[in-house]
Amino acid sequence: MFRELMPELADEYHLIAPDFPSFGQTESPNREEFEYSFDHLAKIVDKFTEQIGLTKFAMYVFDYGAPVGYRLAMWHPERITAIVSQNGNMYEEGLGKKWEARKAYWANPTPELRQQFSSAFALKTIIGQYTFGTPEGSVGPDGYSLDFYYVNLPGRAEMQNDLILDYRSNVALYPQFQQYLRDNQPPLLAVWGENDPSFIPAGANAFKRDQPNAEIHFVPSGHFALESHHTEIARLMKEFLGRVLK
Repeated sequence: MFRELMPELADEYHLIAPDFPSFGQTESPNREEFEYSFDHLAKIVDKFTEQIGLTKFAMYVFDYGAPVGYRLAMWHPERITAIVSQNGNMYEEGLGKKWEARKAYWANPTPELRQQFSSAFALKTIIGQYTFGTPEGSVGPDGYSLDFYYVNLPGRAEMQNDLILDYRSNVALYPQFQQYLRDNQPPLLAVWGENDPSFIPAGANAFKRDQPNAEIHFVPSGHFALESHHTEIARLMKEFLGRVLK
């Protein structure tokens, strides 16, 4: 996901981008032996940062990585030097229309409703996630092809289904994430693909409510804004981090 962004930042910053369990090339333990929840993912990433000696760091958070990162920030506010949120939501008003069906599932997680979300892992759906709302011809096939490959490895779809159900735990924590912002006022840059149907622009604008100095920018892209606008996002990040990390 960060394959285009990292080279644009590597001349100035030390960059680390771990995959979560059941994502990318990280191990995918059996569901009977491993809890696929956001709290568990956050604890693993927390331990990872300690193992490699990260005592202070800025975070780039996006989609599922946002509630993982926001947990780390709540647990260790003294370690967070800045936050860059790219479609990384922590507000109810930032949830797009698609979440209405998921909320119904969270309230009544029947096997039938769980099965309906298996369509999220179909190639057509994944391509749509990458290309919806992006300038025509701006998204190549490598990102969504790898995504489709990984999610269709044995057992991974059910692991992802566990996380779809557990996303309700993140929404329940939104007030605590917001309290973290109010209490700590970390430097925050929100860069949003403005056409994202999952996490809509209202979620970016809402940061100002709890962090009045937050910087908000929109790019004419969709959910995976790095696919089409990595150069612009890298520029915004360099300008922002250059100011706040002096």
